[in-house]
Amino acid sequence: MGREYSLQEAIALAIKAEKDSMDFYRRAASVAKNERAKKVLDLLASEEAGHLKAFFDHYKGTEFGDLASYINSPVDTKNPTYKKLEKAISENMVEQKALELALIEEKGCIGQYTQLAQGVVDPAVKAVFDRIVSETQRHYALIESEYAHLMGMVHESDQDTFVRE
Repeated sequence: MGREYSLQEAIALAIKAEKDSMDFYRRAASVAKNERAKKVLDLLASEEAGHLKAFFDHYKGTEFGDLASYINSPVDTKNPTYKKLEKAISENMVEQKALELALIEEKGCIGQYTQLAQGVVDPAVKAVFDRIVSETQRHYALIESEYAHLMGMVHESDQDTFVRE
């Protein structure tokens, strides 16, 4: 049985998750050699910052400080996904591994935010969770597409060329 979270606890969890995701994408983009993957990672970092702001707007706690300071605060280097990214960087597998890790993380966020949204009564906050679930699903599809392109798989834009009747 899952733990019940108060609205503010749920928002705090989301703020932490969005900051971790933003830091992950920023770091991955900073070392990516493939320009197309770098652009995707930069876009994702920017969108995660937008998600962070959306949650921050509804948070009443003070432990994160103000939004600008929190966005620029040090990376949580103990975050397991960030550690895996650093390992991938040292093994020179940045783009591939970063995208693989991103797929896992985005899928986890979809599940977590969907579950948290179910317990939210405030319609404005529920709308934030619902919107971010939708955007995270779009992130997943974008990452999946970029991963296919990077790995030389048939890209959806080329499907008609390769699919025979």
